Amino acid sequence: METFELDAIELDYHGQAIKLNFDDAVLVIVTEYGDRLWYVDINGVRNDGLLTDFNRQEDIRISMNAASSKGALSFSGIGYLHPNEPNQAAAIRGDGELLMQPHSR
Repeated sequence: METFELDAIELDYHGQAIKLNFDDAVLVIVTEYGDRLWYVDINGVRNDGLLTDFNRQEDIRISMNAASSKGALSFSGIGYLHPNEPNQAAAIRGDGELLMQPHSR
């Protein structure tokens, strides 16, 4: 299992770019039996109405681009955003491959 602290996350939802404002986020990559699964836990989401909007949607599939805070890495992949409105939090469950590359600042 690998973890990366993230300092930037941008979502693409139906062609709309959404830059997340949050307190902290962690990307977790789990490799098990040859499968590679990933998810992101996000706390302190401060985007007005975003969690409420996603709570009302049936289609929660997003495209994600993110940058790590320490490793200077960029990540991109497709996933599903699961809002936790009462706690101002969210999780992104990865769907398929997560691309990882050196981050160009």
